[in-house]
Amino acid sequence: MSESTNQTLFPRFPSLSGKVILITGASSGIGAACARAFAVSGCRLVVLARRTDRLTQLTSELQALGAQDAIAVSADVRDAAAVRSAIASLPSALSAIDVVVHAAGLGRGRDKLFESNPAEWDEVLDTNVKGVLSVTQVVLPQMVQRDAGHIVHIGSVAGSQPYPGGAIYCASKAAIRMLNQCLKHDLLGTRVRVSTVDPGMVETEFSVVRFRGDTARAKAVYEGMTPMTADDVAEAVLFCVSRPAHVNISEITMLATDQASATTVHRR
Repeated sequence: MSESTNQTLFPRFPSLSGKVILITGASSGIGAACARAFAVSGCRLVVLARRTDRLTQLTSELQALGAQDAIAVSADVRDAAAVRSAIASLPSALSAIDVVVHAAGLGRGRDKLFESNPAEWDEVLDTNVKGVLSVTQVVLPQMVQRDAGHIVHIGSVAGSQPYPGGAIYCASKAAIRMLNQCLKHDLLGTRVRVSTVDPGMVETEFSVVRFRGDTARAKAVYEGMTPMTADDVAEAVLFCVSRPAHVNISEITMLATDQASATTVHRR
């Protein structure tokens, strides 16, 4: 996406200028879109993902968009020790993290639970749930100490609306939905905010990953309807974070206009 397109889509929020934003899963999709959105407002970005080559390319783009700083961190959120080490090794100028956007996540297949692969359960739950817990546990103490900060979860309508073949993925996003609510209780009395943005159908690499590289099957998911884009979700994240300090947007649910629920979609 071009610099001019980003600056048109995402308004500048001067209040965010210089803020340190940590984004997981930043090498593609919603994570990358969020990084671009924050860059336009002059934030300092720490983009974390496994794919170093993509992160390197992204950091150059973020600086061109207006980021005051952008650093790539290669780590897998499933590896708690690697996460701790990566965050502890950040330069001092980026060590006080103001916002975390938990965008790392994936689904695997649409098999019935009793026909699914337990190894894939681990992959989904370790990424979507334990990865979020690991990053949050490392970053949150410094936010509480400073009495400022914001945790943003990228959830899903799947966290509250079940569908056939979604047992593990839906369970992972339901866990995030409840974690979001519990953290609000844990943090009550501090000025640390917690939000979740729960989208429906967003066309990213998600379905390609879910169907193990079957691009034809992934494309069919969005056939005949207009899905949301990663930029649409990033705009909602930016809205949550840019509210006045006394306002906490707890939850945003987003659906494509062609979608009424997780399983009800109008196709032309």
